[in-house]
Amino acid sequence: MESSCLAGHFLIAMPAMVDPNFKGTVTYLCEHNERGALGVVVNRPTDLTMESLLEQIEIKVSDLALSQRKVHFGGPVSVEHGFVLHRSHGSWNSSIVVSDELSLTTSKDILEAVAQGGGPREWLLTLGYAGWGAGQLEEEIAANAWLTVPADADLLFETAPEALLDAAVARLGISRLSLSGIAGHA
Repeated sequence: MESSCLAGHFLIAMPAMVDPNFKGTVTYLCEHNERGALGVVVNRPTDLTMESLLEQIEIKVSDLALSQRKVHFGGPVSVEHGFVLHRSHGSWNSSIVVSDELSLTTSKDILEAVAQGGGPREWLLTLGYAGWGAGQLEEEIAANAWLTVPADADLLFETAPEALLDAAVARLGISRLSLSGIAGHA
């Protein structure tokens, strides 16, 4: 089966998704190639604040609003590592350019810049990521576990996390209520 690159797409968990890590989630896919795929869940904030997280790595936060911002659960892999999905590319130590609009950065320098009011203006910090081996994501899509839709940075950064699932599905011109957990095959 030939597959196309889905980097820069949202993966929407279908209603039949039973894995508690992904039930009701929207995942932004950052890499997708013959070796597998990598993405971060973008609609599951945790109780952990930026201030609490940054204190653990000895970074002071200069802005009260920033300090109370929530860190997101990005996926079940490497939950001890931070992943910053952001709009500007910049010159960070470790980044993946996903699209013309978005990059994923894993280095501490971006957190230091954000904490001091610099760095990208629009960003989302997750702990952990979602990963799939070669062909695994394609199999899950074929089994009706995921729905894909081209991602939109405005939607990502301007929509509240609890509204992102419905907003992503609406990009397809349908309501989440019309999704079925049963796959059909022609």
